[in-house]
Amino acid sequence: MGNEITAVLAVSETVTAISAALALIVGLGIGLVIERISRGAAYQRRDEIIEQARQEAENVKKSQELEAKEELIGRREAVEKELNAAREEQREQERRLDRRETTLGELQQDINKKERMIEGVQTKLADRQKQMDAREAELEQVLREERDQLFQISGLSPEAAQDKLLTQLRVELKNETGAVILKHNQELKETCDKLAREAVGMAVQRCAASHASETTVSTVDIPNDDMKGRIIGREGRNIRAFEKITGVDVIVDDTPGVVIVSAFDTVRREIARLSLAKLIQDGRIHPSRIEEIVNETEKEMDEHIRTLGNEAIQEAGIVDVHEKLIMLMGRLNFRVSYSQNVRRHSIEVAYLTGLLAESLGLDGTLARRCGFFHDIGKAADHEMEGGHPAVGAELLKRYGEGPEVVHAAFGHHDDIRVDHIYTVLVASADAISAARPGARRETLEKYVRRLEELEALACGFPGVDHAYAVQAGREVRCIVDAKQVNDREAAKMCRDIAKGIEQALTYPGEIKVTVLRETRTIQYAK
Repeated sequence: MGNEITAVLAVSETVTAISAALALIVGLGIGLVIERISRGAAYQRRDEIIEQARQEAENVKKSQELEAKEELIGRREAVEKELNAAREEQREQERRLDRRETTLGELQQDINKKERMIEGVQTKLADRQKQMDAREAELEQVLREERDQLFQISGLSPEAAQDKLLTQLRVELKNETGAVILKHNQELKETCDKLAREAVGMAVQRCAASHASETTVSTVDIPNDDMKGRIIGREGRNIRAFEKITGVDVIVDDTPGVVIVSAFDTVRREIARLSLAKLIQDGRIHPSRIEEIVNETEKEMDEHIRTLGNEAIQEAGIVDVHEKLIMLMGRLNFRVSYSQNVRRHSIEVAYLTGLLAESLGLDGTLARRCGFFHDIGKAADHEMEGGHPAVGAELLKRYGEGPEVVHAAFGHHDDIRVDHIYTVLVASADAISAARPGARRETLEKYVRRLEELEALACGFPGVDHAYAVQAGREVRCIVDAKQVNDREAAKMCRDIAKGIEQALTYPGEIKVTVLRETRTIQYAK
């Protein structure tokens, strides 16, 4: 029993060992199979990826080739279009040339036809000329025969008959012509005088203007008499500084409540009057404040002058005026001619000239322009050489005015030969405006002219910046450039100016010459 059990156990162990070996062999086999299957799938996947990459490369290659072909086709089409356009343009040019050649051929045919017609007409004219020459010769022969018969009948030679006939005709024509001319001249003179009186009378009647004589002094009201002392300043410092800066005379006398500003130049006098009024209102009166106020007032005066010029232009109905001429016209408000305000005089002359021109059927607008600018030279005659007609003509020509306006300014005082009718009208209107009762006063103009000549003579010396005639022309104050003139030269210049006044001007009494030289240094602390 025991052996059988042992044998059974041995057999069981053997079977178990065999089973384990078989299982191991089967497992190895299955592993090999699985590994082979996995490796085969990997190779297959690799082949698929390679095949796919190859197909994609083929697709990309085909796509690139297709795009290249399309681009090549597009370029070829563009080139063909350009070639077609060039061929079409060339064909169009050829067609135009053909049409032009056809037209030229037709023109050549017309020209040839006209040449043949002209040749025919010339031939006919030549034949007609020969016939006319023959007829003229026949007529001359007949006239000659008739003349010879008349000479035989009258018993006179040809020369004597001709002289007698001409003499008789000359006497008759002379008598008749003289009578006709005298009669016509008399009628024409009467008609012209009548029309001129009517035109002038109508113009004067339609243009009425008031006049006021300009003076050379202005008054400034003061609140109390203590202000006179502040205006004068310590030892006259303020009043001297004010007179030096403004170029006027300030008269502080016993007249209560007023201070008098005197100067022949109305622009300077107005600047001084306004500056003094501002100083009195401000209350701070000292040299530096005086200079500040005067400079401020000068700027305001420039704007005021521009406003006056624009008002005058609008009142006279003038348009399209240069800015410089506007300023000059505004300055004429501060210029007097025989005590007559030149700006108002210019406006009045513009009205009168326009009315006269319209009465004669001329351009009233142009006539007003000529009359308006006829005295513009008076605003700058102290700055330029020559009388105010020449100065005005030069300014008007420089700033673009027409030849009629320039000639009217140059010739309204009959200085040149009159070339334009408007110049005559301006001269007439100027005389009408000046001849109004109370319009002018001759003594003031002579006085102003003498002062202007005095200032102009002083300004003619080199180094003189400004010259002011004060004390009613009994003193001239010259301000020199300190950089150009030293103290010794200033003393010599004062003597030379006095000698020049003695030689060039005629004046009563004596004239005091004062030369002012000042060196001023200014710095700012920051």
